[in-house]
Amino acid sequence: MSKFQLILLFISVYFCPTLSHFHQNASPNPQKFITCLESNSNNVSSISHLIFTPNNSCFLPIWQVAVNNQRFNKSSTPKPSVIVTPVNNAQIRVTLLCSKTHGYEMRIRSGGHDFEGVSSTADVPFVMLDLTRMRSVDVNVAKKTAWAQGGATFGEVYYAIFQKTNALYFPAGICPTVGVGGYLGGGGYGNMMRKYGLGSDNVVDVRFMDVNGNILNRMSMGEDLFWAIRGGGAGSFGIVLAWKLRLVPVPELVTIFLKDITLEQGAMEVFYKYQYVMPTIDENLNIRVQMSSEKIPKTSKKTVRMLFYGLYQGATDTLLSLLDEKYPELNVTREICQEVTMIQSTLFYEGYPTNTSLEVFVNRTTLLKLNAQSKIDYIRTPIPISGLKKIWRKMFEIDGKEYVTVQPFGGKMDEYSETATPYPHRAGVLYQFHQMVSFIDQESDTTPVSLQRLRWLRNFNKFITPYVSKNPREAYYNYIDFELGVGSATYEEASVWGERYWKRDNFKKLIRIKAKVDPHNFFKHPQSIPIF
Repeated sequence: MSKFQLILLFISVYFCPTLSHFHQNASPNPQKFITCLESNSNNVSSISHLIFTPNNSCFLPIWQVAVNNQRFNKSSTPKPSVIVTPVNNAQIRVTLLCSKTHGYEMRIRSGGHDFEGVSSTADVPFVMLDLTRMRSVDVNVAKKTAWAQGGATFGEVYYAIFQKTNALYFPAGICPTVGVGGYLGGGGYGNMMRKYGLGSDNVVDVRFMDVNGNILNRMSMGEDLFWAIRGGGAGSFGIVLAWKLRLVPVPELVTIFLKDITLEQGAMEVFYKYQYVMPTIDENLNIRVQMSSEKIPKTSKKTVRMLFYGLYQGATDTLLSLLDEKYPELNVTREICQEVTMIQSTLFYEGYPTNTSLEVFVNRTTLLKLNAQSKIDYIRTPIPISGLKKIWRKMFEIDGKEYVTVQPFGGKMDEYSETATPYPHRAGVLYQFHQMVSFIDQESDTTPVSLQRLRWLRNFNKFITPYVSKNPREAYYNYIDFELGVGSATYEEASVWGERYWKRDNFKKLIRIKAKVDPHNFFKHPQSIPIF
């Protein structure tokens, strides 16, 4: 983001003029919606500063600032009729009720990656409820809990925890830009899940607004709805105002390492062994693998480079002893290991030096942006050497802007049943297989080079069919993929994508819960939980 953009954002957040100074566009009739907001608010002047339409100079920068996937940050992207940035629950409630009254759909943005732009764009007139101003995090060290408002990012959660203790943490993802709401609503995997399960497994309570504007908690909503919003896509059921998180104990110092090897250096054999070792090794250890193709210097040949990112919740000596016994092929040495705090390990995984100022976690304008398309699969049977060779050759067909990331499962994940939460990808999963192409070096995702990469991604995803989970071929809702289908007029249509995310029993249960709590399907978007 340029210096000019930062200044514009600052102006938009703190000094934007009120809507009353601008002529309102009457299509479809945002003025009636705004009048509804103002007439139902205790303080008209206060709420008017929190409402933005395309006629307002602040509208575009406010919309853009949290469009983290840059594929959707362009002039042609359909934008909301009105953006509301509430600062309290009463303003959220009136926004909800006025949206219903005046025929608007609603999109809820908590600030995150949002791979298909669900929270910031739609093909129908809509109001965007932007929770960015509601992002406080209240940590209680004695009770080992934290309340995080719906607009917080996990960078802000990690920062708030570390301000009080380095002996507790929350088992979430590695990316500090991910919004708490979307992440926990879809399940949420991360570096600590082999020991503590998903992020959503460690949610103990919520403050939740239903379609009628009632505020509920776990007790008043009942266990079915509490089950649904922790993995079934919380935005299909209502608005999560805040999440109560269970904090888990961590060593004051953990060990990290990065092992960088290519096929010529034996990476194929190392990864083949990885498939057998990682799901059953000590649950304190997580090794994420990122691989991509590249040209071999001074030749016409290509290779695959693999980066093994390791996090061990313990001392270096103990880690080296464990790997010498269980995984000597990786050849991790003391020289590539570093003992750091848990929050510094998050810096490491995000690509920052571990001595980077922790302020980076709460400075939203400096955090990294996405410009990519992704697909997710789950591997339940080790891929044979012959299959790995075919995969490498397929990767050689593209220009090095493809990335395959492998996240190991096992450990605590094997202890949960498929129906414990809506997220079903549990026991028997060896690892998650994330395929992505980047458009970061392109003007847009529609340049010839970008389209070539996208075609490769689709072909690669078909190519690996023999090696991934089956019946159904599993996918992850937090990496929402509209190419799986968006039809939802009948169960048969919706099952094409719904059973891949949640499997049959969970998907049917989610539909039953949706029909009870939002019978007129107000909270909807492509691939939201349908009703029939």
